[in-house]
Amino acid sequence: MFKLRTVLLTALLASAVAFPIGVFAGDSILRGHPNLQKAHHALNEADHWIGQSQKANEKIWGVEGGHGHRAKELIGKAKAELDLAAEWINSHAEK
Repeated sequence: MFKLRTVLLTALLASAVAFPIGVFAGDSILRGHPNLQKAHHALNEADHWIGQSQKANEKIWGVEGGHGHRAKELIGKAKAELDLAAEWINSHAEK
């Protein structure tokens, strides 16, 4: 039990540090790309509402059979892809 608590606490602290860094990095990369920014915002909204659904159903369904968690993972990957798309556009822009 102690090991599990330590692992969970470490993961929580790491995400608490990494999340703000990712948010600011993503915002600066996406600056100047309004459609990518809108897509990023929509993904943030989806992540929020999946979290709300998980909280509302936690006592009845657990964590939605793991599908809610998986959806949140895929949203994270999609946001990373948006950042990569913006980086590609920025590096290939006509000068």
